[in-house]
Amino acid sequence: MQSVRIHAFGGPEVLRLETEPTPEPEPEEILVRVHAASVNPVDYKIRNGGYDAQDRLPLTLGRDFSGVVERCGAKVDAFKPGDAVYALLTPDRGGYAEFVAVKARDCAAKPKSLDHVHAAAVPLAALTAWQGIFDNASLSAGQRILIHGAAGGVGHFAVQFAKANGATVYATCSGSDIDFVRSLGAEVAIDYKNQRFEDKVRDVDVVYDLVAGDTQERSWSVLKEGGIIVSTLQQPSKEKAAERNARGAHYMTKPNGGQLAEIGQLIDAGAVRVEVGKVFPLRQAADAERALEEGHVRGKLVLKVA
Repeated sequence: MQSVRIHAFGGPEVLRLETEPTPEPEPEEILVRVHAASVNPVDYKIRNGGYDAQDRLPLTLGRDFSGVVERCGAKVDAFKPGDAVYALLTPDRGGYAEFVAVKARDCAAKPKSLDHVHAAAVPLAALTAWQGIFDNASLSAGQRILIHGAAGGVGHFAVQFAKANGATVYATCSGSDIDFVRSLGAEVAIDYKNQRFEDKVRDVDVVYDLVAGDTQERSWSVLKEGGIIVSTLQQPSKEKAAERNARGAHYMTKPNGGQLAEIGQLIDAGAVRVEVGKVFPLRQAADAERALEEGHVRGKLVLKVA
């Protein structure tokens, strides 16, 4: 099979399209023919050497995918060959490939309303948003949430999940994305370059931070007593949380087939839409990573594999 691998850490130029053996599924795994894989910030962070040790190389990149089951391990009865599935992968395997072996429990049926390109854009970004605002922040109907970075891959799902759950959504984004973020369900969309969010919102129950740095530090001032700042990027200050009788949480997204099934139901019901900014062929994975790392992307970038 063909796959995109790295043999050294570095810039996009280290990505190589290569031929390697097709994996064999373990008893609790399924072998999937990948139709599309999404490109995420974690991919270029891994490529840059931010996560993995040198002894793990060569490494196939790509954390999520959509595809069709080719065959099943001996202990798998939830899926059968021909089923369309999507999933978030564990870090020891990659989706930038024609085939991938994945734990059946981490998979869910592909949403019927999506093609593979749009389905591939869902797992990592949507699970990150879901686990952030529900598992960590326990967001509930009637609460107020401020989402930083609302137009990106994770952010555009977070806005929609929060809205579908009955929360009031405030969101920061670039000026060019204001209308887009409002269309997702944000009551108030704030141009972070020209407006201070502190002037537009206060007393929120949850700040969902996809930006970090100064943006996170300034967010304490708009958080109500007992509220929470949840970040995918850095641990919020424990000292400032204590000063405000609040909480801070930092987390890593985990594969979860059950949550993906719930997300798929919301998508098929029309409550959540998936924004794909641009599609690249697998052989242009380096261009896709460069575009994500260096540019402003609305929604997700996806590699079309099959």
